Amino acid sequence: MAARQARPRPRPSAALAGEIDDEFWGPEYPPVARCLLTSAVACFAKQGFEATTTRDIGTGAGLSTAALYVHFPSKEDALFAIMRIGHQSALDALGPAAPRNGADRDPVAALSDLVRGLVNRAARYPTIARVCQYELSALTPEHYREIAAMRKGLTDVFRFAVSRGVAAGLFDVDDVNRVARAILSLGLDLVRWYRPDGPDSPEALGEAYVKLALRMLGAP
Repeated sequence: MAARQARPRPRPSAALAGEIDDEFWGPEYPPVARCLLTSAVACFAKQGFEATTTRDIGTGAGLSTAALYVHFPSKEDALFAIMRIGHQSALDALGPAAPRNGADRDPVAALSDLVRGLVNRAARYPTIARVCQYELSALTPEHYREIAAMRKGLTDVFRFAVSRGVAAGLFDVDDVNRVARAILSLGLDLVRWYRPDGPDSPEALGEAYVKLALRMLGAP
């Protein structure tokens, strides 16, 4: 009897070594699905969603072309999983300053912590953050609405923090919504150019962006 051929073992994408580990995806997905998601992030970031094939994703994980369909109904469903987990991690990174029930905190300190959390998260996971920013149009309308709601949640957190500072007389701004979006965009835009092997650490960038944000707000 011929020996049974060994099943290929999944491997994490070398392109994201040190950036995304299995724990990032949480307990929802088994190890093979996590490797496929990591491979998909690397492929989408390098060549875009449309140009990426299921073969590319499977090969990046050390698996077959059809391996993706065992865990995800489609390539778009894999993208949606990446988007959902990526945006939730961004919300989680905002920490205790984010909830509205923390309204007794000093507005300057609260806003500073939000900016640090946003920038640190984007700098620690720049590849997945880049995919979350630039592949939204590839989602189905239903999936897009869900991710759009999460993005609105991010904006609402910053809008609330800015409005508290204005109400306390600590921020000098003409339009709360406009400035909140500007601060949020400032932190997210760094994924266009940031590289983990560059001269700036996530912590250093966080402090630099806090100073920029407070200047935008006219804070003392």
